[in-house]
Amino acid sequence: MTARALPPDVSGFSGSAQAMSLVAFSAVATLTLLLCVMTGPDRDDLDEFYTGYGTLSPLRNGLAIAGDYISAATVLGTGGVIALCGYDGVVLALSTALSLLLLMFLLAEPLRNAGRFTMGDALARRMPGRAVRITACVVTIASLLPLMLVQLAGTGQLIAFILGFSNESLKTGCVMGLGALMIAYAAIGGMKGTALIQILKIVMLVGSGTVVAVLILHRFDWDPGALFQAAAGQSGAGPAFLHSGLQFAGHSNARLDMISSELTIVLGGACLPHVTMRMYTASSARQVRRSLSWAVSLVALFVLVITVVGFGATALVGRSAIAAADQQGNTAYLLGSRAAFGVDVSTTESFLFTLVTTALFLTLLASVAGMILACANSLAHDVFAARVQEMPARREMALARFSALAIGVPTILLATLVQHHSLQPLVTLSFCLGASALAPALVYSLFWRRYTRAGLMGTLLGGSLTVLLLMPGTNLVSGSPVSAFPAADFNWFPFTTTGIVSIPAGFLFGWLGTVVSGRRKAEEQRRQYEAVEGWILAGAVRRGD
Repeated sequence: MTARALPPDVSGFSGSAQAMSLVAFSAVATLTLLLCVMTGPDRDDLDEFYTGYGTLSPLRNGLAIAGDYISAATVLGTGGVIALCGYDGVVLALSTALSLLLLMFLLAEPLRNAGRFTMGDALARRMPGRAVRITACVVTIASLLPLMLVQLAGTGQLIAFILGFSNESLKTGCVMGLGALMIAYAAIGGMKGTALIQILKIVMLVGSGTVVAVLILHRFDWDPGALFQAAAGQSGAGPAFLHSGLQFAGHSNARLDMISSELTIVLGGACLPHVTMRMYTASSARQVRRSLSWAVSLVALFVLVITVVGFGATALVGRSAIAAADQQGNTAYLLGSRAAFGVDVSTTESFLFTLVTTALFLTLLASVAGMILACANSLAHDVFAARVQEMPARREMALARFSALAIGVPTILLATLVQHHSLQPLVTLSFCLGASALAPALVYSLFWRRYTRAGLMGTLLGGSLTVLLLMPGTNLVSGSPVSAFPAADFNWFPFTTTGIVSIPAGFLFGWLGTVVSGRRKAEEQRRQYEAVEGWILAGAVRRGD
């Protein structure tokens, strides 16, 4: 027996489910804020605020890394692509897991050894100077701000969808209220407080998602093949739903566009600052490896979960109903979860569905809080504290908390302005900046002996500017009904991401800057690298400076 698609009216949520979700949201917001107050640093200690003293066990640190890595944009966006595009969405989900593997095997240990608190620390280990730190801070904020906007702006839409209201003022109020809560998480809890929220979030998200995936498989007699065939039948695309190319159909150079997109996700996801900052919370290189082993396992499990839920949403609700609710498919994860319980929902099933919505709500809170913390730490430590020789710890912590406010308030205001536009270009912009500026800078800084300051600045600035110049011409900004500006058509760069050009450009600018610096400067940098090579590659000495 196979399950048949549910009628369209079941995609709505009952009054009891909405009431339970509202109560759960309020309880989670109160509980998590209390956790931040209780676990936040109780004295003026920078190591406690920035890294939590590295006291998290490998399991808990792995949970926190996975929590930072699986953002709301990943859950909702990737789930939507799976539900709408089938096979291509699964490849996208697998790319996120591959990105974490890249971080684990190539960058994690050298990054932890080279840095102390921020991305600027890692890059300035070989090339000290305010210019390097300020540029690293600017790129950190530039790469995370679009992702924060997406998740904050999506908060109002998601809560409105779950609770069933459509008033725009209420949506804006949700964005502002939750934004203030996220600032409080970062400013009060520091690294340890946000880590606990990430742990709670990932346990709820994976746990509730696993229950939904089991229920969906049960509806199809535990036969994944029957699930996939039913999804293909309800997709409107037939067998093409289970083959590569549906997501990029109609694009020129579709195959090249797909490769560019996957490469951008793999490199960009591994190097975004809110993920790399978790490397500094480990007390040793061995702890980093063990933490990432847990994180990779959790992310791989979630890839399986979101694949089943995404296909289940298409099979049970239908692709047209998912696209009608949201053109990008961002509600597919919720619709699939709701449909897994069938038409007649018991009290127990309503409770389970409330866990799913609460897990998504907590994912939104935790993801943005971690990003605000990464930006605030960089602004306080790399820009303000670097101005003086020895800044008192009390003052730097006050600056870090003020920086969380300085980052958070403009983010909230911008989120209220962009919430009515397609937000996919902003997600792509973050990953493109991570892949084109931060990834080349980290690879060169950690492994290339002759890399110079001019090469580093060329990588960060050249890679970022290339992305910013190319991004307005991509498919996501104009030229299609689902683009940010559907009525316009200035699509002069016919790709979904800029990675096909900007990633090689980032590496090229770094190489050119090093060559232009001259042989003498390159030899000087080689000697400086050899002096810290044991620290960076083997963790021979744990720096306390």
